[in-house]
Amino acid sequence: MLQVQRFTFNQLAEHTYIIYDETKDCIIVDPGCSTVEEEQNLSNFIADQGLRVTHLINTHCHVDHIVGNAYVKRTYAVPLAIHPEEVFMLQLSPGYASQYGIAYCEPAVADLFLQAGDKVQVGNSQLQVLHVPGHSRGHIALYSAADQFCLVGDVLFKNYIGRTDLPGGDYEVLMRSIHQQLFLLNDQVTLYSGHGAKTTIGIEKKNNPFCKVS
Repeated sequence: MLQVQRFTFNQLAEHTYIIYDETKDCIIVDPGCSTVEEEQNLSNFIADQGLRVTHLINTHCHVDHIVGNAYVKRTYAVPLAIHPEEVFMLQLSPGYASQYGIAYCEPAVADLFLQAGDKVQVGNSQLQVLHVPGHSRGHIALYSAADQFCLVGDVLFKNYIGRTDLPGGDYEVLMRSIHQQLFLLNDQVTLYSGHGAKTTIGIEKKNNPFCKVS
């Protein structure tokens, strides 16, 4: 069974996730740690739980989700995986760090590419890759059918949706990603977003004013 540990980092209150199972293998998703203290909070949890980091994954490459990439790659000697359409954003985003209150974002390069339908192995468990563009072109989500949760980055939030006014954003594409992919999941699926509280598919279908199903 997969476990989900959430951290809230940097000036934009971005959520970083560690996903792990009983084997103690884990992946880090969207490391937003931007200070030495935040880096230590991440590493202390990994050490205290005796976890082995096998992969680093970005759901998308806006600066608040990637500022800790270089630290994680350097500390744990793991590959960085992104969707191929996020390469340009990965290269571009560090230059925007100061505009969002982040003092510095050390650049990092991608080592692996994830496409829709790919599976990410986490110990004895698997996460399915969904391509859910709209907030950014190469945005992905990570779905666990066995444990009924999905890491959705900045596509869908509790009672809100991802911005589409940033580079790569497209409102119509975002709506298709939500309605034709995420909303096809079971209503009981828990959504872990890049900001804010967790929610479920069913709650957002019923209550989200931007995309609810009438």
